[in-house]
Amino acid sequence: MKILIVEDDAGISDFVVPELEHEGFTTVLAVTGREALEKFESEKPDLILLDIMLPELNGLEVLRRIRAVSTVPVILETARGETIDKINGLNLGADDYIPKPFEIEELLARINALFRRINYINPKKNDLAQRDLKLNIERMSCSIGEKEILLSKTEFLLLKFLLENQGKVLTRSQIIDEIWGKGHYIDENTVDVYVGYLRTKFSDSTKDEYIKTVRGAGYMMI
Repeated sequence: MKILIVEDDAGISDFVVPELEHEGFTTVLAVTGREALEKFESEKPDLILLDIMLPELNGLEVLRRIRAVSTVPVILETARGETIDKINGLNLGADDYIPKPFEIEELLARINALFRRINYINPKKNDLAQRDLKLNIERMSCSIGEKEILLSKTEFLLLKFLLENQGKVLTRSQIIDEIWGKGHYIDENTVDVYVGYLRTKFSDSTKDEYIKTVRGAGYMMI
């Protein structure tokens, strides 16, 4: 497993890197927000340990940009007692946080617990496919044949839900509950709009139909 450590404090990184490598992890270090994004693209880490206070781009902005394209697990390093940082980080999609200063045993416990939880929720499901259409869950990437299809986060989640339920009719209400969450008022026409977005993007690469409208019911991946 490869962990990207984004930390500009040499005292912390000099302590964390050898401990993680001793535990069998491969580590990659970035010391600025911009370097973190570059290393994320080039190194494709399995988990990111991300400090909030960084030069060039702060950790929350780095997290926001990563979450636009990936579901890679992220643990935030927060200043002890800074509740607003924890809340903002979790709202932006962080999986966990650890207050500084921390003991290596606590960090290892959080890393291992996060990997266990992810493997339990989504065992061996890094890719979903239907004919030439492929969706990579970890990278939030989509392709038809050799051509990459760029998706927004909502389009990705909608396509993922349809692919996970191939051959089943999904009602608009089911889709809304899955994508936007129960208790949120979302007009059912919004589902139609996003299905339209997907169909338009697919049509640039293929004439095949992937999403069928079931009149009076909803949609089905075929």
